[in-house]
Amino acid sequence: MQTLGLTSPAFGNGDRIPAHHACTGKNDSPPLAWEAAPEGTASLALICEDPDCATGTFIHWILYNIPPGTTSLPAGIPHKPVLPDGAAQGMNDFGKMEYGGPCPPPGKPHHYFFRLYALDTLLHLRAPVTRKSVGAAMEGHVIARGELVGIFSR
Repeated sequence: MQTLGLTSPAFGNGDRIPAHHACTGKNDSPPLAWEAAPEGTASLALICEDPDCATGTFIHWILYNIPPGTTSLPAGIPHKPVLPDGAAQGMNDFGKMEYGGPCPPPGKPHHYFFRLYALDTLLHLRAPVTRKSVGAAMEGHVIARGELVGIFSR
């Protein structure tokens, strides 16, 4: 599987996510950038999850059917189920179809994994789209993957 370099001008891999992108700030999605997707990419999917949650992995963001030529996302993606470019947002564990920033209980830092997938297909899913349904639809269609990890604590 090919690798996509995923970065953010807001924080480096393994660094603290600024409060602006968390529930203690404006809760705006962070800006992200990546390398051009490989040939054969029909869409991209982005998932942000926190495996350090006491109740199991917590889903913060699902964005799928991102056009294949896209190489970045600005900060503050609109809180809408479908974006103007056709990308769609799935259900996060806050119960909303939008980005939900880090919001761990006070204590030790949590890790937030932003994972970008280049897919050889569009995902034809019915709302509300969950992590489980996106994962099942992506099965066998991932041709490249990138990862960026940020940490956050209160």
